[in-house]
Amino acid sequence: MSIWITFKILGSLALLMFGMKSMSEALQKMAGPQLRHVLGAMTTNRFTGMLTGMFVTAAVQSSTATTLMTVSFVNAGLLTLVQAISVIMGAHIGTTVTAWIMSLGFSFNIVDFVYPAFFLGIILIYMKSRRIIGDFLFGVAFLFLGLGTLKDTGFLLVQDPEANVVITQFFQNFNEANFWNSLFFLLMGTVLTLCVQSSAAIMAITMMLCSTGVLHIDQGIMLVLGENIGTTITANIVAATANVQARRAAFAHFTVNVIGVTWALILLKPFFALVCQLVGFDSSMSATAPGFAVKATMVLATFHSAFNVTNTLLQIWFVQYIVRFVCWAIKPKKVDEEEDFRLHFIQSGIMKTPELSVLEAQKEIRFFSERMQRMFGMVRELLTEKDEQKFSKQYARIEKYEGISDNMEIEIARYLDHVSDAHLSDETKAKIRAMLREISELESIGDACYNIARTINRKVQGKQDHFTEKQYEHIHQMMELTDQALAQMNALMGGRKDAYDVNRSFNIENEINNYRNQLKSQNINDINNHKYTYAVGTIYMDIVNECEKLADYVVNVVEARMGMRQKNA
Repeated sequence: MSIWITFKILGSLALLMFGMKSMSEALQKMAGPQLRHVLGAMTTNRFTGMLTGMFVTAAVQSSTATTLMTVSFVNAGLLTLVQAISVIMGAHIGTTVTAWIMSLGFSFNIVDFVYPAFFLGIILIYMKSRRIIGDFLFGVAFLFLGLGTLKDTGFLLVQDPEANVVITQFFQNFNEANFWNSLFFLLMGTVLTLCVQSSAAIMAITMMLCSTGVLHIDQGIMLVLGENIGTTITANIVAATANVQARRAAFAHFTVNVIGVTWALILLKPFFALVCQLVGFDSSMSATAPGFAVKATMVLATFHSAFNVTNTLLQIWFVQYIVRFVCWAIKPKKVDEEEDFRLHFIQSGIMKTPELSVLEAQKEIRFFSERMQRMFGMVRELLTEKDEQKFSKQYARIEKYEGISDNMEIEIARYLDHVSDAHLSDETKAKIRAMLREISELESIGDACYNIARTINRKVQGKQDHFTEKQYEHIHQMMELTDQALAQMNALMGGRKDAYDVNRSFNIENEINNYRNQLKSQNINDINNHKYTYAVGTIYMDIVNECEKLADYVVNVVEARMGMRQKNA
């Protein structure tokens, strides 16, 4: 019987976690782009940042999603550390809604509402235009089914003599109110949350154990405090491969909760007494007393809310000092990241959602785009480099960048392919298609840069005659126009496409095409007039033509980002 109960508890927890994940992902699909815009725009100061974090977390029902999104924004440079910390503090308040939903599940037979939700959900899923709402209903139904099953299993646990004796004896070993017992349950809550990667699941278990009287309410409170620390470790794991600012934001999340748990432990008795008074709960109440289960879960939900609200209101005034501490604790590494291949924004972290994954990929592509313009800048420097040793070093750098561009295309494409395996909205699918086209064209820009560098190197190694002064002037002018095209492309990649005038890129491309045609005709005349040799003229036009090709690739990137059909082959 006890083995059956164990599997029933584990199965109901799995249902609950799957329901939370499905519900959160559906909500993010419905409002993801708007929420990202809110998160980026409504953080003018720490108080609006706090309210934004609270609103977003309450909307998507996942503090982890909000925190990871915030860390990603810091990684991309869209939020400062001060703004990020205030958003994370608000997320702590927003996540308390989940505990109240669970408390509601213990107040009445919530399973009665599950089957109509399943029925309505499957109808909506087969209606393609309402599929996301159907996913949301299925998530809610699984969540409530998991809660209901967990609650029923808790009462079976009490009725099973063997299981009841074992569990009761285990918890009775720690019944004495002292520091070490409190620390044990605090660590248990932290470790369990870290292992399960869901504070909601551990909160549900805590409510189940406390509502049946197996776990004393004082011990349940310590588990709740431990859950608040455990849930911060997820963001730190994900941020481990991110840049220094993102790691600081994740560590600040951990710091805020550790400080909060510290003061809560010091003031635990009066604070807990106040919560019990608010709910009307007597800690000496018998587990068999009428209404005990409902009151016990309400105490846990109220304590969770009171702790996070108080902790946020206390620490919001000291955000700048928290920033100083995390900056002191996490110092930047002194490495030349530009010379090494490393994805800066895409991480292999856990518990990612499609919306967040697409955002990270967009930031990675933006960095890819900026890198290609820097590579073209190296090619321009190579053209005028006279020192043989410096020339070889610069050419080697360009070769390395070409390899980096190939690797970036492959890795981003692989990541997007992984994301596309998830159940996505039509809008997100279209974004992924556009991004795959963007990285292909950006890699072609890298190839074009390398081709120009190889042409210059071929001229130098072949001991060809120098370009005439006019040829240098024409190449510099062509390269200046190409660099302008790259700059316009990066302006689009780094901003909002509805504020971008695509005609700027088309005008530069037309100017480059016209200039290439002009130089082509002039080159034939200059060779006929013996101003330079045919071999020099060929190398000269190879550089000009490759610049024109590069500009075509730039326009293709712009068209992909703007959602336009490709015109340049």
